[in-house]
Amino acid sequence: MVKPSRAGPMGLVVCPTCALVCRHGDQVGKAVRCPRCATPLHSRRPAGLSRAWALLFTAIMLYFPANLLPVMYSSLLGNGSENTILAGVWAFWRSGSYGVACLIFIASVVIPCFKFFALALLLLTCGRGSAWAMAERTRLYRFTEAIGYWSMLDVMVVAVVSALVKFQQLSDAEPRYGILFFALVVLFTMLCAMSFDPRLIWDGDER
Repeated sequence: MVKPSRAGPMGLVVCPTCALVCRHGDQVGKAVRCPRCATPLHSRRPAGLSRAWALLFTAIMLYFPANLLPVMYSSLLGNGSENTILAGVWAFWRSGSYGVACLIFIASVVIPCFKFFALALLLLTCGRGSAWAMAERTRLYRFTEAIGYWSMLDVMVVAVVSALVKFQQLSDAEPRYGILFFALVVLFTMLCAMSFDPRLIWDGDER
């Protein structure tokens, strides 16, 4: 089976900003830039794996206080309570709002844990130069990148609920520090996905 031509051996690289195909940018002692938008050109993102690992570990560490600390304080007729993410899911479930409970659970628990697993799998296999399931891993990366924005749904729910309850005279709702940690988890996982270079997946085909 004849392998298709690759850009690297041909001395070509695609600009990450404007997608212009340019000459190879990794020249010793010389920073080659895109002739159209002046973006520095590299065949692979410098220190992409180590940067992505650091961002992923940071997101995982922040995920613990995001779930252990309360995300919202609510009060009704003077009776107030603080709820964590899972406590809020259980409260919605007990009140009969099954759709909202499932939506928040998926956005705040299922999606972040899936992203942790998917990103760790991609980083491990690329670090080892594995040629296993390259097309499937590329689709996994695209899917992980696409669903990352939906993780902010939990933050939006707290913001909307806090704003709506403010209109009530006898009730109140305020965000707590847990939601800040959760927003940071979403941010760092998105940065991790952005730092990862999917071209590393296909480097295993050269071994």
